[in-house]
Amino acid sequence: MADQPKEVKLYGNEFSGYATMVHSALKLKGVAYEYVKEDLQNKSEELLRLNPVYKKVPVLVVDGEPIAESLVILQYIDDVWKNPPLLPEDPYKRAKVQFWADYVYHKLAPPASGIRRSEGDARKKAEEEFVANLITMEDGIREELWSAGGSFINGEKPGLLDVIMGSCYKGLKYLEDVAGVKLVEKDRTPLLCSCMEAFAELDVVKRP
Repeated sequence: MADQPKEVKLYGNEFSGYATMVHSALKLKGVAYEYVKEDLQNKSEELLRLNPVYKKVPVLVVDGEPIAESLVILQYIDDVWKNPPLLPEDPYKRAKVQFWADYVYHKLAPPASGIRRSEGDARKKAEEEFVANLITMEDGIREELWSAGGSFINGEKPGLLDVIMGSCYKGLKYLEDVAGVKLVEKDRTPLLCSCMEAFAELDVVKRP
């Protein structure tokens, strides 16, 4: 077995849902790491050096080597720290999980950002797009990945999609309050709502 990394640092910010995903994954894996809080309005020279392409959080630094972009980081974490696994061993199921993870980034994140940054008709349009796309994800997860009996999308233990969606739950509820919209409703997407709530209530996730 390869030696485990000796020094792990996470550059992030509590208002970044993407950084929260990485936080959650590291906690689930039981990884000891140093958290470096970044001011998103005044980014440090260190962050800009570690992520010169995108210049944003999160950045995971493992034994001095930086990894950027949250989805890349999550998959790296699962490769390095094997237990508990976030991705299934079966190649087909693994591909399905990765498909829906990519879907979140391309079909849910943009309209969520649109809701936050717009008003009036533009906000209403972004809200409708988000809800429609979330319903599509609900139906797809139920058909392709869900197996009754567990609290999470992954089953009895959280997996990659639980980390991604569960880490966004509080941020989405906050966005609902601020923007005066309804995004995550049990009558529309009961499966995803239940799984996100279960993840947000995990002791290991709530722990600072």
